[in-house]
Amino acid sequence: MLGLPALYAIVDPLDTRRPPAALAAALLAGGARLLQLRLKPAISRELLAAAEAIRPLAHAAGALFLVNDRPDIAHAVEADGVHLGQEDLPVAAARRILGRGRIVGVSTHDVDQARAAATAGADYVAVGPIYATTSKANPLRPRGLELVRAVRAAVPCPIVAIGGITAETAPLVCA
Repeated sequence: MLGLPALYAIVDPLDTRRPPAALAAALLAGGARLLQLRLKPAISRELLAAAEAIRPLAHAAGALFLVNDRPDIAHAVEADGVHLGQEDLPVAAARRILGRGRIVGVSTHDVDQARAAATAGADYVAVGPIYATTSKANPLRPRGLELVRAVRAAVPCPIVAIGGITAETAPLVCA
């Protein structure tokens, strides 16, 4: 079973206005050992360039590197895997693109979605949003820590809490 590091960071420069590689370097310096590159508005070539810049930084730091939504880009840069949303390719299709030995994670928003992702063979499920978030154009309502507990009891794979988690709320999520 996949072992996930304690700090899973999302490289999303919309939140900080920093270039993706600079943000990735700062997150790695702060202790992140898994980076997920999330550039929603980027065209394919921009995403590819950012992924090509970040993957060596992550690997030099001993961190895993995932690309959001795009198994083709993840495959092209030899990322460790991909993180899929509910409207992205199914897990099986992502695995065919990535090949064996790569990580496939899936965002889920309720217990049924988490079970479906685990049954489909996801290596981990992300659960949320736990708290209110500004990273989505049309955010879902916060689900709270109750959802984390319910999913933990329902699926055999590792879970990651997502959505609005800050330095102040992280200890509550990890408890």
